[in-house]
Amino acid sequence: MTAPVVVTGMGVAAPNGLGTADYWAATRGGKSGIGRITRFDPTGYPARLAGEIPGFDAQEHLPSRLLPQTDRVTRLALVAADWALADAGVDPSQGDPLDMGVVTASAAGGFEFGEGELRRLWSKGSQFVSAYQSFAWFYAVNTGQISIRNGMKGPSGVVVSDQAGGLDALAQARRQIRKGTSLVVSGAVDASICSWGWVAQLAGDRLSSSDEPTRAYLPFDREATGQVPGEGGAILILESAEGARARGAEVYGEIAGYGATIDPAPGSGRPPGLAKAVATALGDAGVDAADIDVVFADGAGIPELDRVEAEAITELFGPRGVPVTVPKSMTGRLYSGAAPLDVACALLAMRDGVIPPTVHTDPCPDYDLDLVLHQARPTQARTALVLARGYGGFNSAVVLRAA
Repeated sequence: MTAPVVVTGMGVAAPNGLGTADYWAATRGGKSGIGRITRFDPTGYPARLAGEIPGFDAQEHLPSRLLPQTDRVTRLALVAADWALADAGVDPSQGDPLDMGVVTASAAGGFEFGEGELRRLWSKGSQFVSAYQSFAWFYAVNTGQISIRNGMKGPSGVVVSDQAGGLDALAQARRQIRKGTSLVVSGAVDASICSWGWVAQLAGDRLSSSDEPTRAYLPFDREATGQVPGEGGAILILESAEGARARGAEVYGEIAGYGATIDPAPGSGRPPGLAKAVATALGDAGVDAADIDVVFADGAGIPELDRVEAEAITELFGPRGVPVTVPKSMTGRLYSGAAPLDVACALLAMRDGVIPPTVHTDPCPDYDLDLVLHQARPTQARTALVLARGYGGFNSAVVLRAA
């Protein structure tokens, strides 16, 4: 039997709560963090809402020397990693540097850094850094900065598969632990709420143009018209169950199963790959569909994508066969940070015996889902399924088992 890998710490930065306790209290209570953009003037853009993290001051959490070298997303990731390590009771300086790694994901980040380079070029004639260099730098920077800050020199990397990447990063971290690495910092914090990044996101033609925060991002709703982006995510500490027990660590739960697929090319006549990703994750975890107590859905908020996900869930679990929730309806879609945040949310839900709600949604009757709506539902869940999909056809699924 393959050795289990568990989560022993988490650090959360989300639009509706900074820190795990604040986020979980807000999410249980159905508090939304979606509102009009404040980080730049969105007046001239067709989409003007986002999930922004309020009250984050990097100077309160990080050495001043780091601030000129980093952008907002990297600072959020560094702080979330600090919180996760503290939550796990891990002091990296006391461990073997080669026995600790960092595996994170990225999707939308890099624009803020690139925009800053362009501004410096225009204002001071500084050396130009191309957009491609900016993105390559960002894809490595969160992992690199976390590993450098904490002296971690073990297996590390960055996964890039859009919004499915957060689950893929956790799976890669699990692989490294099963190969012998004692501890891996994983998950993702992502964002691109800056004027350049906003233009790039608008080009994808998926953003909602609504100015009403309660009606802009509506997963599985009959009036769904698009997505609302956000910033944030979760950093998690993964260890082998044996290692966690040996040091007396508290465990949130196990990363029990994982599956990933790519959708076929449009017009191929072949079915979408989400259901197969779920079936693979269930098989990897050694569980049946009947064993799943709750599904944390991807919840695209785009009718054709919502239909694909609803049909996959119904195919596997039956009509209204399992409670389904989309807590990201309170934060917006956080790109690669969304799925790790859902994993953290699912682990907290199983710990406390309550499923957080999907807010503001009036479900489309065609989907036949048992959506947890408007307020939290008490449920003693022991096994949860988290789904994530990325632009370009990425599908990922993770099965979690309670501690």
